[in-house]
Amino acid sequence: MNFLQITIPTADLSQQEILVALLPEMGYEGFEQQEDALQAFLPEERFDGEKLDTLLRQHRLSYTSTLLPERNWNEEWEKNFLPVQVGDFCAVRAHFHVPIPGVRHELIITPKMSFGTGHHATTYMMLQAMQQLDFRGQTVLDFGTGTGVLAILAERLGAASVLAIDNDDWSIENANENITENHCIIIRVLKTDKIPSTDRFNVILANINKHVLLREMPSIGQQLRVGGVILMSGLLPEDFEDIDNQAAISDLSISERITKGSWICLKIEKKAK
Repeated sequence: MNFLQITIPTADLSQQEILVALLPEMGYEGFEQQEDALQAFLPEERFDGEKLDTLLRQHRLSYTSTLLPERNWNEEWEKNFLPVQVGDFCAVRAHFHVPIPGVRHELIITPKMSFGTGHHATTYMMLQAMQQLDFRGQTVLDFGTGTGVLAILAERLGAASVLAIDNDDWSIENANENITENHCIIIRVLKTDKIPSTDRFNVILANINKHVLLREMPSIGQQLRVGGVILMSGLLPEDFEDIDNQAAISDLSISERITKGSWICLKIEKKAK
């Protein structure tokens, strides 16, 4: 599979963050934020130049594209991919890194083109927020699993069962590889973009984007057990009001909010009426 590297010149960090939030809806699967540009990656067959032109014109931006064969992409991320550490709680490293001492949970994640290594602020905050929850004996949904990193950590933290879902073939393959690499046994991976109506969960992990989260909020509220918790990221500060309003409609309440850079992560609870 060949990938395109789309380079969008802009030194405006907030502008980059907005694009990182919007471009996944157009099939973009990886991002690299630089001082003077945003690089976005997607499979060549998913590229829609007209849609990208329309979006970038709204922000008075342009782009250049470079065909990036899969083998070159892998070489590039192996060369630049560094471990991520969240205090002494957990560390995320690739299989070619040396072990990281002094952390309670070490996760081995080979990301390829899937989202979720801890490098991006949203994933980092999700990992950080998971430290505060009791996963022991809980049923967990990882909605938009990407690399599977959150599902893997949930198992390490004592979850009874974990359902990891994603609508992308590449992510499903990558998540299964990482689950095997980390010797996980209670994670079930399912390709879908909808929360299964047959399952109920104590904890839902959702690191996606505003539009998907708003669309799925009624299902999230329905499938979350009373007393359950949602950790939700992939959101910008200006998304908060819409998420808060939709959560209230679904009998959910935001109890905590954390910020890293231009991104926010929310803890949402379902309390008994």
